[in-house]
Formats: sequence, C-alpha cells, structure tokens
Amino acid sequence: MHPLVTTEWLAQHLVGSDVIVFDATKYLPNEPVDGRQKFAEAHIPGARFFDIDEVADPDASLPHMVPTPARFEKLMTALGVTNDAHVVFYDQKGLASAARGWWLMRLFGHDKASVLDGGLPKWIREGRALEQGHVTPTASLGYRADFRAGMLRGIGDMLDNATSQKELVLDARPAGRFTGEVPEPRAGMRGGHIPGSTNIPASEILNADHTVRTPEALRALFSAAGVDGSRPVVTSCGSGVTAAMLTLGMVLAGLPEGALYDGSWSEWGSRPDTPIDKG
Repeated sequence: MHPLVTTEWLAQHLVGSDVIVFDATKYLPNEPVDGRQKFAEAHIPGARFFDIDEVADPDASLPHMVPTPARFEKLMTALGVTNDAHVVFYDQKGLASAARGWWLMRLFGHDKASVLDGGLPKWIREGRALEQGHVTPTASLGYRADFRAGMLRGIGDMLDNATSQKELVLDARPAGRFTGEVPEPRAGMRGGHIPGSTNIPASEILNADHTVRTPEALRALFSAAGVDGSRPVVTSCGSGVTAAMLTLGMVLAGLPEGALYDGSWSEWGSRPDTPIDKG
C-alpha cells in the first residue's frame, strides 16, 4: 500500500470502497485553534475525526503517548475501522499531524494506511466538495491490533543511545528550537537537543504548497543529514507528532523506516537527568 494518495485518487474512492478517511489535525499548544471544531466547520465528505490526544494512553503524564494495544483496538472499533479498511489521513494544515495517524496504524500492524498529499488545503484549492457538522461513526464489529514494538523507542533506549550512538536521531523540530535559540511552545521546557542528534525540520520534506517533495529530493535531504544506511534511524520532535513526518519521508524516499521516539522533547527536555546540547 503506497503511503501517499492524491486528492484525485481520494475523490474517486470516497464512495463504494473500503476507504475510511480521517482528519487527524493536531494544533500546537501555542496555537489557539480547536481542530475538532474546525473539522465540524468543514471536512472531506464522509471523513471522521481522529483525535490524537484521545488515541493515546490516558494515564501518561506526557501528551498523546502511544496507547496499549487493547485501547487502540477499542478506539478503532468505536471509530468504525476494520482490519480490511484502507485508512487515509489528512490534516487542516496540509501535512503536519496526519503522518502521526499513518504511523500509529502501522505501529499496530495496519499497513493499509496512507496520507493525503497536500491535505485539506489542496482539497479546498481544487474546489472539491466539503461537509459540515460533527460526525458519530458507526462502530465496526471489532478491530485487531498487531503491535510492532521495534518501531517504538522509549526514554531508556534513548539514554543508552546517547552514549552508544548506535542509532542516528533525526529531530523534526524547527531549527531555532533544536539549537535552543527559540523557546519551546510548552512552558518551562528546557531548550536544545539530544546530544548527537541531527536536525531536519519537518517542513523540509514539503514543497511550498505543503505537498510532499519527490523521492529523489527526499533521498538527497536525508543523505545530507547523514542517513546513509550505516546506522538505524530514530525520529523525534516536540511530542511525537511531526517526527512521523520524517518517518513518512524516509519511507517515500525508499529508505528503511526506522523507529520513533514517542516521548520526544516533551520527555527529554523536561527531565533533570537527560543531557542536552545547544547550538
């Protein structure tokens, strides 16, 4: 299953197919916008809202951490997802948080998942149909998850790697946050980056219109950051959302998918026992 679909393809498969469409918009803490309310104002026909803060571990102190397989199964069942469905994610910015939904599906063994190239902005620019209102999905008969632990990294893994440097850490945050020159959007968070990590701002995988760059351009981008196959890659960001954009970019470039550090800077930057580099 290709991880990227076009607006043309989606428009042709909205009716009479096994496609389920999700708006997976997640705004940053410093963005005073409600993604669910914006979804109610305008969404792709038949789409459902995928709440990244809900498809998460409710007991974790960190934002939208990966849920247990049992919780994921329960939530996907409630959202009407079946194991045979082709799940397509988009977001209201173009591509910012949709890749998190795509990655979560793959983490739980669902390979029939894609991201809409250009997202809702491209859909609207092309004058395609929209719907309004809140949506209550019809539950499916049951969803089965197949958790892939190798796609996930935790704080223990990252502390070990800070010493061993066996895995290359790619940080998707904007450059100023990576260097520590720009404050984090979460109050009280230290600035800087994990020692030995490399910065590829997530926006760099996109064209000016928020569509994804060509595989050739993506391969050049990752190669310049040291992704040469000699070390496995772990993606990171502020809270595990835009890190999935880099993971998506590597897959589209034909590179090994690697893993994702779920706690990301929300965890690393808030702990007193984690080393930090700046600059």
